[in-house]
Amino acid sequence: MEKRISMFLISVMLILSLTGCSSGTKSTGGKSGPTAEYRIGMVTPTLSASEDEFRGAQRTMEKYPGMIKHIVLPENFSAEQETAVSQITSLGNDKDIKAVIICAGYSGILPAIQKLKENRPDLIVITAPIWDDPDMMAKYIDLCLDTDWLARGESIPAKAHKMGAKTFIHYSFPTHMAKELLASRRDKMKETSEKLGMTFVDISTPDPQTGAGPSPMLQFLQEDIPRQIAKYGKDTCIFGSNCPMQDVIIAQALKLGFIMAEQCCPTPTQGFPAAMGLEISGNDAGNFDKINQMIKDKAAAAGVSGRLSTWPVPVGVFFPEFSVEIARAMIAGDMDKDHIDVEKLKTVAHEVAGVNVAFNQMKPELKNYYLIIMDSIIY
Repeated sequence: MEKRISMFLISVMLILSLTGCSSGTKSTGGKSGPTAEYRIGMVTPTLSASEDEFRGAQRTMEKYPGMIKHIVLPENFSAEQETAVSQITSLGNDKDIKAVIICAGYSGILPAIQKLKENRPDLIVITAPIWDDPDMMAKYIDLCLDTDWLARGESIPAKAHKMGAKTFIHYSFPTHMAKELLASRRDKMKETSEKLGMTFVDISTPDPQTGAGPSPMLQFLQEDIPRQIAKYGKDTCIFGSNCPMQDVIIAQALKLGFIMAEQCCPTPTQGFPAAMGLEISGNDAGNFDKINQMIKDKAAAAGVSGRLSTWPVPVGVFFPEFSVEIARAMIAGDMDKDHIDVEKLKTVAHEVAGVNVAFNQMKPELKNYYLIIMDSIIY
């Protein structure tokens, strides 16, 4: 999970971005085609910094040729924030651009949005997500979106229980548990597991952020998971809080037959390709129907059908496409940007993701800031 989130305080949402970065900027997307009556600016990290958001933006360009102007932020965002702010504000200079969508997962972008709104009050701005102060964001942004990371502390054990889990094992390490969001989610997992009658087991691994990196952690998982399954049985769900853990957890699930209800970052492309040896061509990189079918076939071949699950589409791919559809509805007057209709959000989200998506207000007083939980696919 550290690739995409760090601190997310419930009241202030103070998040320290850990997304990797170096230098360079570029813009993709040509001039408006003859059928494009307006344009939408799309802002993402680079392909190497955040593949899902970048590919999500590319999908929108393929869907609406000539409509999307894709701006790619500097890879070394933290060192080049002035460049990033300049890139984003420049979108407002194009009068054909009616909306700007920022799918970046960084903090420090709000000043660019403030300048955009100062110069172009009519401009629709959607973030999905950025990690500046939510109360300030809600004053300037028409719609703020993010994953409901804390609510997953309830939804993941609940899904595991429905999948047959009697024990829920949570693997993490000290520097992760020092983060308030991750510790709060762990506590919610424990509370939910016990409420549902599952045994909750909290195990600390060697810390990959100190000492020798991830290798000792991964070796520990290789050795400890079989011990835990021998102790608690196959009706055990294993959750790891760290992205590199997922390859080992899923590979062990294929061998031992336990339950993996969801990764730290729920997507078909985390853990499954490496653990299952999936050969995904460049043309199929964004074809999640095909990728999900490949995973389902591998699960069946390993005799673990019904024991593995995740979200059917990466949230980083979902957000750009969903945000474009919402922006188009706002531009057309089919959605009131001053009074967000949650039922319309759900309808559009289902059309984009193919499953139901729940929208929860980040705070009761913030009427334009929503956190999502997506329904799952069980392989």
